[in-house]
Amino acid sequence: MNRHIPLSVPCFRGNEIAYVTQAIQEEWVSTAGKAIGNFEDQLSKYVKADYAVACQSGTAGIHLALLSQGIGKNDIVLVPTLTFVAAVNPVKYVNATPVFMDCDDSLTIDPYKLEEFCAKECHFTDGRLIHTKTGKSVRAVVVVHVFGNMADMESVMDVAKRYGIRVIEDATEALGTYYTSGKYAGRYAGTIGDVGVFSFNGNKIITTGGGGMIVTGNERIANECRHLSTQAKSDLLYFDHDEIGYNYRMTNLQAALGLAQLEQLEEFILQKENNYRRYVERDIELLPFRRDTRPNYWFYSYMAEDRDETMRLLAENEIQARPVWKLIHTLKPYRDELSYRIEKAVFYHDRILNLPCSAGLTEEELDRVVSVLKEEMAL
Repeated sequence: MNRHIPLSVPCFRGNEIAYVTQAIQEEWVSTAGKAIGNFEDQLSKYVKADYAVACQSGTAGIHLALLSQGIGKNDIVLVPTLTFVAAVNPVKYVNATPVFMDCDDSLTIDPYKLEEFCAKECHFTDGRLIHTKTGKSVRAVVVVHVFGNMADMESVMDVAKRYGIRVIEDATEALGTYYTSGKYAGRYAGTIGDVGVFSFNGNKIITTGGGGMIVTGNERIANECRHLSTQAKSDLLYFDHDEIGYNYRMTNLQAALGLAQLEQLEEFILQKENNYRRYVERDIELLPFRRDTRPNYWFYSYMAEDRDETMRLLAENEIQARPVWKLIHTLKPYRDELSYRIEKAVFYHDRILNLPCSAGLTEEELDRVVSVLKEEMAL
């Protein structure tokens, strides 16, 4: 019987056991301990960000990012519909209104429709972009770098600056992706907008089991996020809290694991790039990544003629694959929200299938996946 090939699983080849054991031996296992600060320092150096704040999850990071921008009840946040729901739910946590946007061929938010929405559906008054139909202020856009592919940040930032919109980068899938040319050459995903957020969930390119990280070039934002993530405690001894806070701090055990994983990140990216190219060399057509970036090759997107049938055939052969997320504007909690010209997202939703892409995927396993796909193509 064939051994199961998972979609994306962690790879532990380095100092994970040593660093986590050290944290346990030092008896720092909760939300205090030197590994947390070390992980913040090492990750901020890696992505060349001024400040980093470790938190409980990528979702918590987006929530804190929105709070740091003062976004609330009478505000609109522009969000992609083709993304994981965790990128959008925090908009509701702060009682703001999401408006759903289409994707382009990179699967990330379409900057041209973003511009069109701002120009045609809104008006600019007293330094604020007002949505004409609802009268609400368009305060921010959440840009998700899907599957490790970078959004067109040059165009997004131009729109944002023109209309005074804050930019929150959901880089939870794109740690290690950076521009190689253009205005932002050398800039990493998550470091171009006002705030960036990473995730270290179990299926991400590096993992802490759970956990996330906020990065920013703004000291006030970093301090606000750190303060809110630790229950807004203003006096450490006498338990004085000056606003509503959250239990969003990363644990020291998670950070210890993250330090070991971060040491191997470039190796993981190289392995994932090699496997991506092996698929392509075997005539498996995958969606490309932006040519002006060094992507992290997190997930591979296969365009299937019959997505569900291909997924079924792979499953019969003990190979895990998954469709892209259901479009958020079609989900029950969001069906009554506004969306703007959703077209390409529907096209890609109906066709994309993610193939096994773990950093530890062997050539033998990859060949098994290819064999099943070619059998399906021949039918």
